[in-house]
Amino acid sequence: MASTYVAYVEISLVLLVLFILVRFIRAKPTAQLPPGPGGYPLIGNLLDMPTEQEWLTFAQWGETWGDICSVTVLGQPLVILNSAKAAFEMLDKKSAIYSDRPVLQMGGELVGWKNTLVMLPYGDRFRRFRRFFHQMIGSSSAIRKFLPITEQEVQRFLRRVLTKPEDLSNHIRRSVGAVVLKVSYGYEVKDNHDPFITLADKATEQFSLATAPGGFLVDLIPALKHIPMWFPGAGFRRTADAWSRTLVQMVDQPFSFVKQQMATGIAPPSFTSAFLERKDLSPEEEFDLKWSSASLYSGAADTTVSALYGFFLAMALNPQVAIKAQTELDAVVGTDRLPSFDDREYLPYVNALAKEVFRWNTVVPTAVPHRAIQNDIHDGHYIPKGSLVIPNIWLMTHDPRTYKNPMKFNPDRFLAGGEPDPTDICFGFGRRTCPGSHLADSTVFIMCATVLSVFNISKCVVNGVVVEPVHEMTTGTISHPKPFQCSIKPRSEKSVVLIQPEA
Repeated sequence: MASTYVAYVEISLVLLVLFILVRFIRAKPTAQLPPGPGGYPLIGNLLDMPTEQEWLTFAQWGETWGDICSVTVLGQPLVILNSAKAAFEMLDKKSAIYSDRPVLQMGGELVGWKNTLVMLPYGDRFRRFRRFFHQMIGSSSAIRKFLPITEQEVQRFLRRVLTKPEDLSNHIRRSVGAVVLKVSYGYEVKDNHDPFITLADKATEQFSLATAPGGFLVDLIPALKHIPMWFPGAGFRRTADAWSRTLVQMVDQPFSFVKQQMATGIAPPSFTSAFLERKDLSPEEEFDLKWSSASLYSGAADTTVSALYGFFLAMALNPQVAIKAQTELDAVVGTDRLPSFDDREYLPYVNALAKEVFRWNTVVPTAVPHRAIQNDIHDGHYIPKGSLVIPNIWLMTHDPRTYKNPMKFNPDRFLAGGEPDPTDICFGFGRRTCPGSHLADSTVFIMCATVLSVFNISKCVVNGVVVEPVHEMTTGTISHPKPFQCSIKPRSEKSVVLIQPEA
């Protein structure tokens, strides 16, 4: 056993040295790369890579090195885009070059997220996934058939918040999960601890950790994925194995539910059933449909949860914004009914508020990296084939050159100020733009409008002392506001009547 252990150590060290040398040689010439902090021989900027809230470090690099800067880690070039202009020029206008995804060893290969839309390399499968999404939820008109589902679940959310406001985070997760499960699979959530929602929460949290930039050394040294699970330092392999089992359950179980429902003739309309009804799907197409459904289910759930949690935080910190929105709601909708999607075009301030939620509370601060499929010269900079290109979406939505006083939550910036719509940035770039953006946008709007029509949101007072919420975000591909307290109370007795269950 001792000799086997020594052999594995020697082999691993040889692989590591060879890997670094090959990457180092391939990375030449580095002089033409975008500017960035200096690194060390062989390892490059490995020691400079942040382990938490990487978007803040990237922003600091941008202040010194400009809108397009770069680092090299073990021979792998990373190009950071710190402005919307740079991102649009590269990722939109040159989407033929920058639409690919890197192979993330931890999240993609070892855990298995490589089969979801967000991780697919650009190619035929990616285009097939996009067609699935475009046909069902790819436009404002396409999602209209799902809007009643959202309105119904928001009303249930109001009742749960009225009963137990201190459990806000779980209420948001349940409601968003219920909408996405209904749209994806026609599945009706009835229990407060629904197994499918629990699976989605667990899997998406693991996805965020598994794909965070710099989270695992195996993403920088792919040869490490061959280390046996029992080997010292191979804890990441055991973690990946556990996370992979969670992902398989999340993908397989709801898809099997739809097929069972269809076999008995009781399946309600859904994204999945609509395509299964065609009956001419090849095994490959059915496999892709299963993973497309899982992509919708996992992608929409956690991101929308973060946005809505951020909405409540913003209202607690900015009561004047809530009051202004309520004044508009009272004037347009009145106090005898709840808002609906039909009211949206008459609620410009509430629309602006929803946009500000996406800007102020950046859900995916650095997105999932793009990958250059060929060498490129951009703005005088050499971008080698295989470079990872990371758009710093957090900085783009908090850039003082674009948004005045960016740390302030101010919906008026989109009205009189005419500042750019942040949803053009928040949902990604080029051919990698989120295909579920219309569903997410509609869900956030109706939640903001309905909640403010019946609830007042304010800071908590404990023993006579005001508890100040703090806007701090978690680290991960999908970032959430850290837990906070707020007070949620009905605006009036009439509001309570509107919230109560249907007769």
